[in-house]
Amino acid sequence: MQRRAAGHSGLQVSRLGLGTLTWGRETRPEDARPLLRAFVEAGGSLVDTAAAYAAGDAERMIGRMLRAGDVHRDDLVIATKAGFGIRDGERVVDTSRAALLSDLRASLRRLGTDHIDLWQLHAWGQAPLEESLAAVDTAVSAGDVRYAGVCNFVGWQTAQAATWQAAFPGRTPLTSAQVEYSLLARRAEVEVIPAVRAFGMGLFPWSPLGRGVLTGKYRTGRPRGSRGASQHFAWFVEPYLETRSRAVVDAVATAADGLDLTPGQVALLWVRDAPGVTAPLLGARTVAQLQPYLDCEELELPAEITAALDDVSGGPNAMREGYEPTLSA
Repeated sequence: MQRRAAGHSGLQVSRLGLGTLTWGRETRPEDARPLLRAFVEAGGSLVDTAAAYAAGDAERMIGRMLRAGDVHRDDLVIATKAGFGIRDGERVVDTSRAALLSDLRASLRRLGTDHIDLWQLHAWGQAPLEESLAAVDTAVSAGDVRYAGVCNFVGWQTAQAATWQAAFPGRTPLTSAQVEYSLLARRAEVEVIPAVRAFGMGLFPWSPLGRGVLTGKYRTGRPRGSRGASQHFAWFVEPYLETRSRAVVDAVATAADGLDLTPGQVALLWVRDAPGVTAPLLGARTVAQLQPYLDCEELELPAEITAALDDVSGGPNAMREGYEPTLSA
């Protein structure tokens, strides 16, 4: 699998990442183990997790596999996140210095590693931004973290954080941003991706398959065993099951038929090769789900298909090479 640099940094990652949101809940250890092995054997390196995923169980699963020798630590670029969790059944964002460093210590322990390759603020919080970023500097200075990034920041938040870190020598530059981006979620093109590119950061899109909807499996209902039918993740899929998403899903399916690909492969290729993208994060739960996307390594969408999908999903992407805006009289 090809590798890409995360922005202007020295961090090199596989151009597809493996997301672990469902690990510890819908994805069981007996499925996760061969899944991670298959990903690494195909040349994948970037594994994205978080302290909040299944209350730390996703990180614990990765740690157990590393200790068992299922994969080697040096083969992985481990990205995790801090500052977000569940308390008393409620989602809580706490980006204070104390909370972030506490999350980091717990992540290192669960993962069984002496360092995190990419440590990310999971969300914008109420703590002063300079306090949160000082925790990042502390973690990097201590050797616990190699690179730092942000997750789910909007454009101005991304720019503010990157500017703060660049304003004084010795602060840790922000290497990456992680945000939802797919044919069903193109808001990132308005401000986030331009900010990321302006500051030389990498971009890791989550849910590149539109929370699974772009695979086409929800066109006739909610299949048993899908996230849309899950007790824990139905809320996550629901926003993209509305009528307004149907035209995009149909267009992806039509393109897939013409290219002899699956709809999911088409949706992934559109994101993977979009301007500014470093590596989309795939939430596959089994090897059977992952394999079609590993098979995309040598594939690219024809330019006319990409343009047609741009048009049906929200209009031309202004960052594409050769884009010429239409000026009104």
